Amino acid sequence: MTLRRPAGGPLAGVRVLEVGHMLAGPYATMMLADLGAEVTKIEPPGGDISRQVSASYFASLNRGKRSVRLDLTTPEGQERLGGLVADAHALLVNLKPSAIRRLGLTYDRLRAWNERIVCVALTGFGLEAGDDPAFDYVVQAATGVAALTGDPAGPPTLPGYSSADNSAGLTAALGLLAQIISGRGGQVEVCLRDVMLSQLNYRAAAYLNDGSEPQRMPNGAHSYYVPAQLFPTADGHLALFVTHDGFWKAFAAEAGIEGFLTMAERAARRDEVIALVERALTGDSAAGWESRLRPLGVPAAAVRTLPEALAAAPELVVRAGDFQLVATPIRVAGHEPAYGPPPRLGEHDE
Repeated sequence: MTLRRPAGGPLAGVRVLEVGHMLAGPYATMMLADLGAEVTKIEPPGGDISRQVSASYFASLNRGKRSVRLDLTTPEGQERLGGLVADAHALLVNLKPSAIRRLGLTYDRLRAWNERIVCVALTGFGLEAGDDPAFDYVVQAATGVAALTGDPAGPPTLPGYSSADNSAGLTAALGLLAQIISGRGGQVEVCLRDVMLSQLNYRAAAYLNDGSEPQRMPNGAHSYYVPAQLFPTADGHLALFVTHDGFWKAFAAEAGIEGFLTMAERAARRDEVIALVERALTGDSAAGWESRLRPLGVPAAAVRTLPEALAAAPELVVRAGDFQLVATPIRVAGHEPAYGPPPRLGEHDE
């Protein structure tokens, strides 16, 4: 299908269907909608179950889309699906593999309606891997993410947000666009397990090539760079990320620390370096250190709460209908996203 690109964003003219629920799939297609794609959310008669979580939860993942109710278990629903597929560039679905096949949401089934349709299956472990539950937290536990997070003396820890779902959604959007650009239809697979293992890139490489089994580090410390972790200060915590000798020279001069001039020496004498840095940072607050180190080019930030972070970046808070939401992180020259409201269930049935 030839892409039509009228004004309205870099993805204007791209038509995407979504059969998704909760987070990963809807996040992927919302990112596309923010860039101008026309996204039609195909919902069962009762709607995406995320509508039951809260109105703001649903809005945060579904702004700017259309909503069409289809019962895909019926011949009528399948016929209507075929009509939508015939005029679309891609379909993204995140359901269990058995449901994807049962509802005919694969390229092999839909190519009869549109030879160039791109079908993206976003699953937990792959289309051929069965229906084992694959919620975000389960995948973080299964892929080693939880085991790497938290204090070494404490239990494994999960991040405070859905990192696996969000990461898989972004990856699925990339795969969808890549296949559209190829000009060929076909099946694309993205699964949460593979995405999270891929994101453990240098940790996995160290184990696979050097036999270095990753360990949890105190205060979230980096396995290679020193000092690069969270530090307590006179008031609050500071994230300090010294990745090369130039950063260390500038930081050490400001903090009154001598020696340890090379990355190799700092890594070899990690405990000594950390102790000196901890002692120096107690002389000021986290906010004070941030204001002192930023002009020097040293990567440092006071640990903020989400409300504090949003207050510090008011330009990222946008309105979509009745909701205040976080803007797209993708900025394209000449394109100002139109943040439409989330659709009412079945709002575009006709």
